[in-house]
Amino acid sequence: MPLPLWFTLFLSAASFAVMASDLVPDLPPSGLAYSGQERERTSFQTSKAWNPKFNLRSDVAIVYGIDTNLPGRIKTWQERGYRIHVMTGVAWGQYQDYLYGRFDGINHEDEAQTDGSGEKLSHGGDVYYMSPGTNYGRFLCVGIQRALDSGVSAIDLEEPEFWDRAGYSAGFKREWKDYYHEDWQPPDRSVDSRWRASKLKYFLYRRALEQVFFYIQDFNKQTGQQVGCYVATHSLLNYAQWGIVSPESSLAQLAGCGGYIAQVWTGTAREPNCYEGKVRSRTFETAFLEYGAMQNLVRSNHRSICFLTDPVEDSPDHSWTDYKENWESTMTAALLHPEVCKFEVAPWPERVFTGRYPSSSQLGKRELIPPSYATELQTVFNALKDMDQPKVTWEGSTTGIGVLVSDSLMFQRGDPAPSDARLGNVYGLAMPLLKRGLPVTPVQLENITQLHYLDGYRVLLLSYDGQKPLSPDVHSALADWVKRGGALIFCDADADPYLKVQEWWNSDGEHYATPREHLFEKIGIAPPVQLNQFKAVGNGGLIWLHERPERYSASAAGAAQVVAAAKQAAQKIGLEWRERNYLMLRRGPYVVAAGLEESIANRPFILTGRFINLFDAQLGLLKKVTLNPGSRHLLIDLDALRTGKAHLLASACSAQLTVNQDKQINFTVEGIDQTQAILLLEAPREPKAITLNGKAVTQFEYSVPEKLLWIHFDNKAFPRELAVTF
Repeated sequence: MPLPLWFTLFLSAASFAVMASDLVPDLPPSGLAYSGQERERTSFQTSKAWNPKFNLRSDVAIVYGIDTNLPGRIKTWQERGYRIHVMTGVAWGQYQDYLYGRFDGINHEDEAQTDGSGEKLSHGGDVYYMSPGTNYGRFLCVGIQRALDSGVSAIDLEEPEFWDRAGYSAGFKREWKDYYHEDWQPPDRSVDSRWRASKLKYFLYRRALEQVFFYIQDFNKQTGQQVGCYVATHSLLNYAQWGIVSPESSLAQLAGCGGYIAQVWTGTAREPNCYEGKVRSRTFETAFLEYGAMQNLVRSNHRSICFLTDPVEDSPDHSWTDYKENWESTMTAALLHPEVCKFEVAPWPERVFTGRYPSSSQLGKRELIPPSYATELQTVFNALKDMDQPKVTWEGSTTGIGVLVSDSLMFQRGDPAPSDARLGNVYGLAMPLLKRGLPVTPVQLENITQLHYLDGYRVLLLSYDGQKPLSPDVHSALADWVKRGGALIFCDADADPYLKVQEWWNSDGEHYATPREHLFEKIGIAPPVQLNQFKAVGNGGLIWLHERPERYSASAAGAAQVVAAAKQAAQKIGLEWRERNYLMLRRGPYVVAAGLEESIANRPFILTGRFINLFDAQLGLLKKVTLNPGSRHLLIDLDALRTGKAHLLASACSAQLTVNQDKQINFTVEGIDQTQAILLLEAPREPKAITLNGKAVTQFEYSVPEKLLWIHFDNKAFPRELAVTF
């Protein structure tokens, strides 16, 4: 996620409160050592050197930027036990050496992305978005070598982005000539030139990244090291809606790509969409679908995925209450994807823990993070390290439903015939089901040829309005899935102008008017096709809804049509249909739940038992949890963790167990300086004494009936010994 120029200026203003004294390391007086970390469960990214205010104690510190100061910044984090990744922007950065020819003697200013008016697209000043030429990947490798020489674990390549409104630079025109062997055409001249421009943009960043992947693989071969390489990218849904082309799913097919960091956060998820004719932000639902799209990039191809969330967002003008509510929504959405157990917990912790934002209670006042929010964040950050749970169960929902999406969703966003601005061809199909408590996810069309990729999916919805299949191979795989027992709902009126672009279905001897015709032929359905009815094929079947899918987002009646078709398809293949006004998932002892707004009219579900709310800085005990519309919950089910012995349940600091005996339990604790820590333990007996580095801790509470112990103290950014005796 980029640090915009306006935010850079914001940080340099008085509103960004980092005192000079904060830059002086706070050394541990106790003699305890910083512990190194071998696992990579949580991470954060920062452009700064270590600072006690940024001491999140995640497993990985992602150090941002490949400038000449990089080795020194890396060292400050290594000395405190962090594993190190280095992240650098792919599309933009401080790359003036390349721009002005100091790298290879060739001036590359004409590789700046340029719009139809001749304006270069800038991230601020001469930090341009690049249209990468053949040497651009080689240039990135020079800076990356600094990171490799510093002993990092991985390189994270951020945001390979080509704006849809770009494509007019001299550099892009040269690439067009080389790629298509013909003269450049303005992208807005016709749907065919728009489509071809988008395919070229997609190729150029794939090529640049492949150069870096190859370079790192070669380094590993030469040195015997195993430096990983990952791509930090927005979701396909967000890029399509924001008018950006990126190579997205194709990167996972390249040797050397270890996977993705899914850059989904409040800033992407609050983008408005249309449901039942109402356009508004739906942060939770949008984030759920964005995370689902990202997770489906790596299913079945053995790549890694890490989900990002952000406790604030790029805009500095929202209140702390707004940031907290939206972060809880995106965090809940992320955790409702049980296949993922790696998380980037904070891009730019410097702006979270030292930035000033509008007060939630005093108009016109900016203030530092509320202490309770700082504590809550650290509690959740530490809980995220425990999300790789062997037992996962959805509560009450019909699962196995997906909406097929293609990377070509990004190809039709510009003039002369842009597809629906609100992405109704996706949200119009997914939102009616999600709002009824069905955990529907976007399914990557390009990946369905992979072995077992569609295992677990029973009903799929698909439209070629706003996107097109990039290869005929996917139709054979989809037809086989239908015949084995899958139900396909095809939502399309054959009305998209881009059906006429020059592509595989109407070229090289093929004469299909639409790719749908090729798909239906592969499935074994001959015209005429009865509309809106289930047509059995093998053990499965197909329903054709003959409407442009964005119409399903335009009214309640449209949403009801989608639900009725999905319900009919499920019943025909024997899939039990269960609607709810909530989503709830158990991940081991953790309960992740969201009450849904704009949902069915049932009374809110009530969860009973003994729970700790991790979104509560006080870690209060709850015996009843109501899933009201709009509510978000991350709970510990105490009955799933009761052991009868002293053990840690939750903590707003890093708490490493060092002693665990019948009458004593000790932890090494460490956190963000000058924040409030809380530890919650199951404790079979009331403590006789609690000490922190040998000094008595007096702020604690013990519940005799619940056998729970809450301990409070101020965090410090160095290791200390917390001892509890019974």
